[in-house]
Amino acid sequence: MTIHIEEDTEINFDFDHKGLAKDVILFTMKHENFPFEAELNLNLVDNDSICAMNRAYRQIDRPTDVLSFPMLSYEQPGDFSTIDGQAAENVNPDTGEILLGDIVLSVPKVLQQAQEYGHSVRREYAFLIVHSMLHLFGYDHMTEADAAYMENKQTEILQGLQILR
Repeated sequence: MTIHIEEDTEINFDFDHKGLAKDVILFTMKHENFPFEAELNLNLVDNDSICAMNRAYRQIDRPTDVLSFPMLSYEQPGDFSTIDGQAAENVNPDTGEILLGDIVLSVPKVLQQAQEYGHSVRREYAFLIVHSMLHLFGYDHMTEADAAYMENKQTEILQGLQILR
């Protein structure tokens, strides 16, 4: 597993954010039974940067907390059975790892939302990574049923990691 973490803004967390990111990503992959070695990018940015990306990719002109850019397509969320057919275009030729995608996370939003929701910065950071990982696995929250299903998975994963509110 290769996890590239880029810091394009100042990070003032009081915990090992790189270690936590790796733990959360690996646990989420195990929880979802992702059967391949993978590569992904986590980019920690400021609000201006994520606002520009949100505007460019979603036509929403405001900062958001996290953006997910999946490299894989799924017939059903969490169904990894079709990945072999995509392998040639979605494999790093140097490592043989599946290119899972990119996560872009706003550090100021992590801090702001932790305060707003009344839980730790560590919990908010982990939650947003889990949320984004589920998007990389094809899950979404466009309908009420899909949102409830995704929220349940997020809760299970955070409880499994012992990261509680």
